[in-house]
Amino acid sequence: MDKHLILSVLSDDRPGVIKGIAEIVARNNGNWQESRLTQLAGKFAGVIRVTVAEANLAGLQTSLQQLANQGIRVLVEELQTITAGERGRTATFTAIGPDRPGIVLEITQALTQYNINIADLNTNCSSMPYSGEPLFEAEGVLHVPASTDLDQLTDQLEAIANALGVDISLEADQLSEA
Repeated sequence: MDKHLILSVLSDDRPGVIKGIAEIVARNNGNWQESRLTQLAGKFAGVIRVTVAEANLAGLQTSLQQLANQGIRVLVEELQTITAGERGRTATFTAIGPDRPGIVLEITQALTQYNINIADLNTNCSSMPYSGEPLFEAEGVLHVPASTDLDQLTDQLEAIANALGVDISLEADQLSEA
């Protein structure tokens, strides 16, 4: 029986980190299913979903733990079940405006109030053209319950946008397995 795992990875950013993990997964007859990997502030971080036969699980875990000797920390978590989730909508959102503390907190509080799950979130700080002032940008994918009133959610996000001085847009996609 296959085991489903999530690998959380953190190391200094350098060539070969992904290759080293991929070699271990392959050597243990594992299958790399999906991943989200990034370089941020000189560090490499990511999450990887793999499957491996139960007979190869211990060898995979031992080999991944040995990467710590190379400065690559890998936390392995076994998934007990994989569920489809409730029927709902997928939505995308963007936010952009002058950077200041609390923007992510305000947006996520509104989303949590509506039981919305953030499936993907990318944020960045850069500089505004001409003025050089700090600019906050965010984009994300949301899983929205079918019962959520999108007009009410949009109104709340607009109120937050006005209070924070940022632009927030929300675009709902079709009904899906969220």
